[in-house]
Amino acid sequence: MIKSISLGAMVLLSSFSVNATENLITYESPYSVQQTADRFASIAQSKGLNVFARIDHQKNAEGVGLSLRPTQVILFGNPKVGTPLMNCAQNMAIDLPQKALISEDAEQRVWLSFNHPEYLKVRHNIKGCDALINKVTNVLNMLGKTTVEH
Repeated sequence: MIKSISLGAMVLLSSFSVNATENLITYESPYSVQQTADRFASIAQSKGLNVFARIDHQKNAEGVGLSLRPTQVILFGNPKVGTPLMNCAQNMAIDLPQKALISEDAEQRVWLSFNHPEYLKVRHNIKGCDALINKVTNVLNMLGKTTVEH
């Protein structure tokens, strides 16, 4: 659990409609789920990240006769970062590649969410890899902010 966040980080996060819970970093998007997912995938690729898969849960639900609000998950990452994370704690592989959840809530607000790297650090008991965790946090914050900007 994160006990404290620096004042600068709080100002940065609050200025982009970001909500950091124990386990997620969440940005509100002014775009539709489809547009947000498209923007995210494009930006991630432009920054040298691989987009490994894109899952449209709403479409899959419709395929079996069920309904679901728009919900997509994008698996993305870079082995140059993921491999050192797995060397810090091999069980980190269960959470790699990284995932971005883009979903619409009951009020038709759209959200972009990621696993919080500090949560993953605790979950996998990662020690001695703070610089790498910070790098991942910075990349996720950049991706989130850039994706939801007007």
